[in-house]
Formats: sequence, C-alpha cells, structure tokens
Amino acid sequence: MGKPFYLTTTLPYVNAEPHIGFALEVVQADIIARYHKLAGDEVFFNTGTDEHGIKVYRKASEGGKSPKEYVDEYADKFRNLKSILGLSDDIHFIRTTDKNHIQAAQAFWKRCADNGFIDKKIYKTKYCIGCELEKTDSELERGKCTIHPHLEIEITEEENYFFKFSAFQEKLQTLYKEHPDFVVPDFRFNEIKAFVKRGLEDFSISRLKEKMPWGVPVPGDAKHVMYVWFDALVNYISTLGWPADTEMFEKFWGTLDAPNAIQFAGKDNLRQQSAMWQAMLMSVGLPTSKQIVIHGFITSGGQKMAKSVGNVIDPLKIVEEYGTEALRFYLARHVSPFEDSDFTMEKFKEAYNADLANGIGNFASRVLKMIELVKLSKEPLGLDLEIVSATSTLERYRKHIEHYELSKALELVWEQIAFGDGVIQEKKPFGLLKTDARAATSILADLVQRLWRIAIMLEPFMPDTSIKIKEAIRANKKPDNLFPRKA
Repeated sequence: MGKPFYLTTTLPYVNAEPHIGFALEVVQADIIARYHKLAGDEVFFNTGTDEHGIKVYRKASEGGKSPKEYVDEYADKFRNLKSILGLSDDIHFIRTTDKNHIQAAQAFWKRCADNGFIDKKIYKTKYCIGCELEKTDSELERGKCTIHPHLEIEITEEENYFFKFSAFQEKLQTLYKEHPDFVVPDFRFNEIKAFVKRGLEDFSISRLKEKMPWGVPVPGDAKHVMYVWFDALVNYISTLGWPADTEMFEKFWGTLDAPNAIQFAGKDNLRQQSAMWQAMLMSVGLPTSKQIVIHGFITSGGQKMAKSVGNVIDPLKIVEEYGTEALRFYLARHVSPFEDSDFTMEKFKEAYNADLANGIGNFASRVLKMIELVKLSKEPLGLDLEIVSATSTLERYRKHIEHYELSKALELVWEQIAFGDGVIQEKKPFGLLKTDARAATSILADLVQRLWRIAIMLEPFMPDTSIKIKEAIRANKKPDNLFPRKA
C-alpha cells in the first residue's frame, strides 16, 4: 500500500434536492480519489451532509416535520448519490447529526475555549440566511447578497459566543506564504490573501437556542447552540475518529510538520475553508489542511440556477436518460475545473453524441470488431517510437490530474482516440487483412494497445466504461454498444 491520501468535499445542506453543482464537486473529488487508488495510495475519501442551522429548521417546520425526520429523509437522497454518480465504493459518508460528530464538535469547542479563543459578547450584524454568513456593506449590492439576491438580509442582534478570528491574521499570512499552492487556482488564492490582508473580524459561533433550537448544544451553556459553520467544519476530522482515534487522525489528516488533507469546495466556500477553518485548526493546535481546491459555479443558459427561473439541472434525470458515465464525463471534460461554466441539455446532448457515441464508443467498436477476426499474439509488443510517444502522453496526463486539470487530462485521452481513428482511416486494416494479414495484424496490435491505454486513462473518470473495454480486449470480442447515439 502506498502513502495515505485524504480527500474531502464540503457537506451540502439538506434543505434542497441534490443539484448539479454538488454533483460537480463530488465527481471531481471522486476522480482524484480513484486516481490515487490506482497509483497505489491508501485513500480516505469523505463526503456527507450538513444538517443543522436555521435554514434546515425552517424548512422542516414549513413541511410539518420534526428537524430529525426532515434531515433523515434528505440525508438518504444525498447518500444515494453514491450509486447515481458512480462514486467509490469505500467513500465515507458523515452526517453532522451523527453522535460521534456531535461529541467531536463539542470537544473542539472546549479545546478552543480552554485556549482562550472564544468570547461572549453582543452580536449585531447583517446576515445572509442563504450563506449562513455575516455580510459587510461592501459585500452587498443594493442591500442584497450577490450569491442569494432573492433573500432578504436579516439584521441580527443578540448575545453570542465569538471565535477570535482576528488573532490569526499573521498566522494565516504565514501559512499562505510558506505554502504557495495552498489554494488552487491562483486567482482564488489571491482573493483569500487579499481578504486576510484587509484585517479579520471575530465571528459569531453560537445562536440562542430559543430562537434556533436545531443545533449542537454549546458545552456548559444550555441557552446556546453552535453556529452552523463551527459545527459543520469539524466533520473533516470527526470522520477520522478525532479526538479519540489519534492514530487514524495523524495517518490521514497529517501532523503539524506534514499536513496531508486535500479539501474540495465551491467558490462560495472560499473564506470558510481556506481562512476560517484554518484559524479554527490553529486555535486548537491541530495541523492545517494541505490544500484547498476551489471550483466555480454551474450556470444554465447564462444564469445562476434557481427554481424560480426554472433552469435547475437535476443530475438524476440526466443519469436516467444518458447513464452515469456520460454525466461523469461531461462534468470532467466540458465543465471548467475552476471557472464558472454554462450547462444546458442541448450542450450535454451534443457532447454525448460527438465525444461518446461517435468518439470512444465508435473507436472501441471499430477496433474490437476487427480483433474478433484476428487472434492477436499475447507476447509483449516492442517499444517503437509511437509507444514511447504515448508514454509521454501518460506523463502529461498524470501531471494534469495532479494539478486538478481534469478537462486537460481528458483532452489528451480524446487526442489518442482521434489518432487511432486516423490510423484506421488511413491504413484500413480491415481491408488489408485480405491482402497482407501480417501487416494488418501488426496495425491492429498497435490499435488494441492504444485502446488499452485509453481504457487505463479513462478509469478514474469512467470506471465502468474502462472495465467494459478491458474485458472486451481480453476476450477478443466486441462489447455491446458503449454509448448508443441519441436522436
């Protein structure tokens, strides 16, 4: 077994159905997790659901349910993404209502308080219920949150506990300086560095239980529950058994000298993941994360997805019509790893037919149909210039994935498919079988080896397709149509 590798997504709120934006995040993370498993690493891959907070409490009340009934129902919907999106079998799924998580969140609070980083004071602020974050005037446009412009900004004033975020400005700046790739991509890193440089304000980490009864109780104060971010962020280490299982924690999360945790998050989580959470870890003497990978939003028809606009994309419906592998491919190949990307069903269908039905599907079918007629030698093929060139392709492929450039990695795969199609078109090995069987067999052997390499490179992205191609090559038999064309 190789080195330990820890990877986590954020935990989506259970106040709405799973949407294409979170599907993007968890599929991206799954591709990276699968790649590291293929490389021989021991992978701990974490996701789950964030189940506390005022939004969840209000949604449950609107539906006439208890918060627990509500979150149980929605947690099952997110857990089902494992099969819908073809996620790794051994993925860990944590809920912030799990008993062990609640105990860990309270232990974290106690340690933070004991170290002098929690105060109690009057809390008055402008608050976006959608972000679960305080907002300054500079972050609002016409008095509305730019991410949730349909929601009214709430003015909150009450006595709360506060985390001394302001005490960590220099420590965070040192962290960023010593780890120049701490946040990917660079332009997001520049954003958080500028945010920290402007100065940090302490933030509220509790709510009065009488106003918001659905939350983790604050240790030693029955009148308060934890503010949702302080509770939820602890999941990244509670999933490892912290604080009880120090061996598991140090193995995967890492140590102060060697942090090991990779976190995936959307751009609306940049501040929470790369500044707030890191300061929280520092406050209790734990290792920071190793790296934060930030993706953009998926828009639809040039607009942010919203039920009111009617442009929300349901990943389940796409999978029902086109299959899991097609959705995984599109999210990796045609959605930017870092920038915002537009997603419409017209674009999806066009890519499906061009890249899958006419691309890998057609190429695999042509090669495997021909090898049914030829009994290829099982002896290793020599390393000619073409195979050496392909080895260079594999190195570029690895580099792209290790830099989270998933679309570029798949671009290399489709270049290999296009090259193979060109060989078939130019050399016509099927017709050559009648006149020069030896030459035809040699060409086919090279095509099969290329197809095998393509299957290997597809494995993190499209594991079922990879398996089908490999099994067909081993059996010298054409499989069923991998991706039937859609009219």
